[in-house]
Amino acid sequence: MIRTAAILIAGTRLLLADPAADRAPVEPHSLPAPDQPVAEVQPAVKKLDGNRFQVGEVTFDAKTREIRFPAAVNMAGDELLEFAVVHANGKVHEALLVTTISATDLNIAFKLLRYQASSEFYPLKEADGSYSNEFPEVPEEVKKAARIDIGVEWKEGGKERKAKLHEWITHGSTGKPMDADPWVYGGSGVYEGKFMAETTGDIAAIFLSNSALINFSGKDNNSDEVWLPFPKRVPPEGTKVTVVIAPYQKPAAKP
Repeated sequence: MIRTAAILIAGTRLLLADPAADRAPVEPHSLPAPDQPVAEVQPAVKKLDGNRFQVGEVTFDAKTREIRFPAAVNMAGDELLEFAVVHANGKVHEALLVTTISATDLNIAFKLLRYQASSEFYPLKEADGSYSNEFPEVPEEVKKAARIDIGVEWKEGGKERKAKLHEWITHGSTGKPMDADPWVYGGSGVYEGKFMAETTGDIAAIFLSNSALINFSGKDNNSDEVWLPFPKRVPPEGTKVTVVIAPYQKPAAKP
Protein backbone atom coordinates (compact mmCIF):
# COMPACT_ATOMS: atom_id res chain seq x y z
CA MET A 1 0.00 0.00 0.00
CA ILE A 2 2.85 2.39 0.86
CA ARG A 3 4.64 1.73 -2.42
CA THR A 4 1.39 2.23 -4.35
CA ALA A 5 0.70 5.51 -2.56
CA ALA A 6 4.22 6.68 -3.23
CA ILE A 7 3.87 6.07 -6.95
CA LEU A 8 0.59 7.97 -7.05
CA ILE A 9 2.17 11.00 -5.33
CA ALA A 10 5.53 10.75 -7.10
CA GLY A 11 7.00 13.77 -8.87
CA THR A 12 10.32 15.38 -9.77
CA ARG A 13 13.28 14.65 -7.49
CA LEU A 14 16.67 16.35 -7.33
CA LEU A 15 19.38 13.90 -6.24
CA LEU A 16 22.31 15.40 -4.38
CA ALA A 17 25.11 13.64 -2.50
CA ASP A 18 25.18 13.58 1.30
CA PRO A 19 28.13 15.47 2.84
CA ALA A 20 30.33 13.05 4.76
CA ALA A 21 32.06 15.44 7.15
CA ASP A 22 30.69 16.67 10.48
CA ARG A 23 30.21 20.12 8.99
CA ALA A 24 28.24 20.40 5.79
CA PRO A 25 28.76 22.86 2.93
CA VAL A 26 26.12 25.57 2.65
CA GLU A 27 27.14 27.33 -0.55
CA PRO A 28 24.22 28.00 -2.92
CA HIS A 29 23.92 26.35 -6.30
CA SER A 30 21.73 27.16 -9.28
CA LEU A 31 18.22 25.87 -9.77
CA PRO A 32 17.40 24.43 -13.21
CA ALA A 33 16.06 26.95 -15.71
CA PRO A 34 12.24 26.82 -16.04
CA ASP A 35 12.51 25.33 -19.53
CA GLN A 36 15.28 22.88 -18.63
CA PRO A 37 14.01 19.28 -18.70
CA VAL A 38 14.36 17.43 -15.40
CA ALA A 39 14.28 13.65 -15.36
CA GLU A 40 11.31 12.25 -13.46
CA VAL A 41 11.68 9.17 -11.28
CA GLN A 42 9.39 7.06 -9.14
CA PRO A 43 10.41 7.47 -5.49
CA ALA A 44 10.46 4.07 -3.78
CA VAL A 45 9.32 3.75 -0.17
CA LYS A 46 11.22 1.07 1.69
CA LYS A 47 10.69 -0.41 5.12
CA LEU A 48 13.57 0.00 7.57
CA ASP A 49 12.34 -1.83 10.66
CA GLY A 50 9.24 -2.02 12.81
CA ASN A 51 7.16 1.05 11.96
CA ARG A 52 9.95 3.00 10.26
CA PHE A 53 10.09 3.68 6.53
CA GLN A 54 12.26 5.71 4.19
CA VAL A 55 11.76 7.58 0.94
CA GLY A 56 14.87 9.23 -0.44
CA GLU A 57 16.63 10.93 2.48
CA VAL A 58 13.42 11.22 4.48
CA THR A 59 12.57 8.68 7.20
CA PHE A 60 9.22 8.41 8.97
CA ASP A 61 7.48 6.39 11.66
CA ALA A 62 4.01 5.05 10.89
CA LYS A 63 3.12 4.79 14.60
CA THR A 64 4.39 8.08 16.01
CA ARG A 65 3.89 9.96 12.69
CA GLU A 66 7.32 11.47 13.17
CA ILE A 67 9.31 12.59 10.11
CA ARG A 68 13.08 13.08 10.12
CA PHE A 69 15.55 14.40 7.55
CA PRO A 70 19.12 15.76 7.45
CA ALA A 71 19.95 19.46 7.18
CA ALA A 72 22.73 21.91 8.06
CA VAL A 73 22.90 25.31 9.73
CA ASN A 74 23.07 27.95 7.02
CA MET A 75 22.88 31.19 9.04
CA ALA A 76 23.97 31.81 12.63
CA GLY A 77 24.56 35.58 12.52
CA ASP A 78 22.30 38.62 12.36
CA GLU A 79 21.00 38.12 8.80
CA LEU A 80 17.27 38.50 8.20
CA LEU A 81 15.38 35.25 7.74
CA GLU A 82 12.42 34.46 5.50
CA PHE A 83 12.73 30.68 5.58
CA ALA A 84 13.39 28.09 8.26
CA VAL A 85 14.40 25.35 5.80
CA VAL A 86 15.19 25.47 2.08
CA HIS A 87 16.79 23.15 -0.45
CA ALA A 88 20.50 23.79 -1.05
CA ASN A 89 19.59 24.91 -4.58
CA GLY A 90 17.01 27.41 -3.30
CA LYS A 91 16.92 30.72 -1.41
CA VAL A 92 19.84 29.98 0.90
CA HIS A 93 20.54 33.69 1.43
CA GLU A 94 17.28 33.91 3.42
CA ALA A 95 17.25 30.58 5.27
CA LEU A 96 18.24 29.30 8.69
CA LEU A 97 18.77 25.68 7.55
CA VAL A 98 19.57 24.03 4.22
CA THR A 99 18.86 20.47 3.17
CA THR A 100 19.38 18.20 0.17
CA ILE A 101 16.12 16.27 0.52
CA SER A 102 13.48 16.25 -2.19
CA ALA A 103 10.34 18.22 -1.34
CA THR A 104 8.43 15.53 -3.20
CA ASP A 105 9.78 12.84 -0.86
CA LEU A 106 8.84 14.92 2.18
CA ASN A 107 5.35 15.44 0.78
CA ILE A 108 4.98 11.68 0.27
CA ALA A 109 5.84 11.12 3.94
CA PHE A 110 3.20 13.65 4.98
CA LYS A 111 0.59 11.97 2.80
CA LEU A 112 1.38 8.45 3.96
CA LEU A 113 1.21 9.53 7.60
CA ARG A 114 -2.26 11.00 7.00
CA TYR A 115 -1.43 14.64 7.65
CA GLN A 116 -4.01 16.85 5.96
CA ALA A 117 -2.81 19.81 3.91
CA SER A 118 -4.38 23.16 4.84
CA SER A 119 -4.39 25.80 2.11
CA GLU A 120 -5.24 28.62 4.55
CA PHE A 121 -2.03 30.55 3.81
CA TYR A 122 -2.15 30.24 0.02
CA PRO A 123 -3.98 33.29 -1.44
CA LEU A 124 -6.79 32.76 -3.90
CA LYS A 125 -6.20 33.74 -7.52
CA GLU A 126 -7.97 36.41 -9.52
CA ALA A 127 -9.53 35.71 -12.92
CA ASP A 128 -6.31 36.88 -14.64
CA GLY A 129 -4.21 34.41 -12.65
CA SER A 130 -2.72 36.97 -10.25
CA TYR A 131 -2.94 36.44 -6.50
CA SER A 132 -5.65 38.20 -4.51
CA ASN A 133 -5.66 39.37 -0.89
CA GLU A 134 -8.20 36.71 0.01
CA PHE A 135 -7.54 33.26 1.43
CA PRO A 136 -9.61 30.06 1.26
CA GLU A 137 -11.84 29.00 4.12
CA VAL A 138 -10.53 25.77 5.59
CA PRO A 139 -12.54 23.53 7.96
CA GLU A 140 -11.25 23.48 11.53
CA GLU A 141 -10.67 19.73 11.45
CA VAL A 142 -8.37 20.15 8.44
CA LYS A 143 -6.50 23.00 10.10
CA LYS A 144 -5.99 20.87 13.20
CA ALA A 145 -4.74 17.91 11.15
CA ALA A 146 -2.25 20.18 9.34
CA ARG A 147 -0.62 21.60 12.50
CA ILE A 148 2.88 20.30 13.10
CA ASP A 149 5.81 20.82 15.45
CA ILE A 150 9.37 21.16 14.13
CA GLY A 151 12.42 20.31 16.22
CA VAL A 152 16.15 19.95 15.61
CA GLU A 153 18.71 17.49 16.92
CA TRP A 154 22.49 17.85 16.69
CA LYS A 155 25.76 16.93 18.38
CA GLU A 156 27.73 19.42 20.40
CA GLY A 157 30.87 18.51 22.33
CA GLY A 158 30.12 14.83 21.80
CA LYS A 159 26.68 15.18 23.38
CA GLU A 160 23.27 14.85 21.76
CA ARG A 161 21.33 18.13 21.85
CA LYS A 162 17.69 18.92 21.07
CA ALA A 163 15.69 22.12 20.57
CA LYS A 164 12.44 23.34 19.08
CA LEU A 165 13.05 25.19 15.84
CA HIS A 166 11.26 28.31 17.08
CA GLU A 167 13.86 28.55 19.88
CA TRP A 168 16.52 29.19 17.23
CA ILE A 169 14.63 32.15 15.76
CA THR A 170 14.25 35.57 17.38
CA HIS A 171 12.06 38.60 16.73
CA GLY A 172 14.32 41.50 15.84
CA SER A 173 12.08 44.09 17.51
CA THR A 174 11.55 42.31 20.82
CA GLY A 175 14.69 40.20 21.12
CA LYS A 176 12.51 37.33 22.28
CA PRO A 177 12.32 33.87 20.69
CA MET A 178 9.63 33.11 18.15
CA ASP A 179 6.36 32.07 19.78
CA ALA A 180 5.72 28.35 20.07
CA ASP A 181 2.87 28.52 17.55
CA PRO A 182 2.42 25.56 15.23
CA TRP A 183 3.84 25.26 11.75
CA VAL A 184 1.29 24.34 9.08
CA TYR A 185 1.66 21.68 6.41
CA GLY A 186 0.06 23.24 3.34
CA GLY A 187 1.19 20.86 0.63
CA SER A 188 2.50 23.55 -1.76
CA GLY A 189 0.92 23.39 -5.23
CA VAL A 190 1.43 22.64 -8.91
CA TYR A 191 2.25 25.35 -11.45
CA GLU A 192 2.56 24.59 -15.16
CA GLY A 193 2.73 20.90 -14.33
CA LYS A 194 5.57 21.24 -11.80
CA PHE A 195 5.44 20.75 -8.03
CA MET A 196 6.22 24.24 -6.73
CA ALA A 197 8.09 23.24 -3.56
CA GLU A 198 10.37 21.01 -5.64
CA THR A 199 11.00 23.71 -8.22
CA THR A 200 11.65 26.57 -5.77
CA GLY A 201 13.25 24.58 -2.95
CA ASP A 202 10.92 26.21 -0.40
CA ILE A 203 10.51 23.65 2.39
CA ALA A 204 9.45 25.62 5.51
CA ALA A 205 8.72 29.35 5.36
CA ILE A 206 8.66 31.87 8.22
CA PHE A 207 7.52 34.70 5.92
CA LEU A 208 4.50 33.26 4.13
CA SER A 209 5.37 31.61 0.81
CA ASN A 210 2.92 30.52 -1.89
CA SER A 211 5.18 27.62 -2.85
CA ALA A 212 6.47 26.41 0.53
CA LEU A 213 5.46 22.98 1.74
CA ILE A 214 5.19 24.33 5.31
CA ASN A 215 4.39 27.82 6.66
CA PHE A 216 4.65 29.39 10.13
CA SER A 217 1.25 30.22 11.62
CA GLY A 218 2.25 32.75 14.28
CA LYS A 219 2.31 36.52 14.59
CA ASP A 220 4.30 38.52 12.02
CA ASN A 221 4.43 35.68 9.50
CA ASN A 222 3.61 38.37 6.94
CA SER A 223 6.82 40.30 7.60
CA ASP A 224 10.23 39.69 6.06
CA GLU A 225 12.00 42.29 8.19
CA VAL A 226 11.82 41.00 11.77
CA TRP A 227 13.16 37.44 11.99
CA LEU A 228 16.78 36.60 12.84
CA PRO A 229 18.81 33.60 14.06
CA PHE A 230 18.78 33.60 17.87
CA PRO A 231 22.24 34.71 19.12
CA LYS A 232 24.30 32.02 20.86
CA ARG A 233 21.56 29.41 20.49
CA VAL A 234 22.16 28.50 16.85
CA PRO A 235 25.27 26.32 16.33
CA PRO A 236 28.01 27.44 13.91
CA GLU A 237 27.23 27.55 10.21
CA GLY A 238 27.68 24.16 8.58
CA THR A 239 26.73 22.20 11.70
CA LYS A 240 24.81 19.07 10.70
CA VAL A 241 21.36 18.69 12.24
CA THR A 242 18.37 16.40 11.96
CA VAL A 243 15.02 18.10 11.45
CA VAL A 244 12.21 16.34 13.32
CA ILE A 245 8.55 16.89 12.39
CA ALA A 246 5.74 15.60 14.60
CA PRO A 247 2.02 16.28 15.19
CA TYR A 248 1.55 19.56 17.04
CA GLN A 249 0.92 19.30 20.76
CA LYS A 250 -0.37 22.44 22.43
CA PRO A 251 2.01 23.42 25.25
CA ALA A 252 0.67 22.78 28.73
CA ALA A 253 -0.63 25.85 30.53
CA LYS A 254 1.83 27.35 32.99
CA PRO A 255 0.75 27.08 36.66
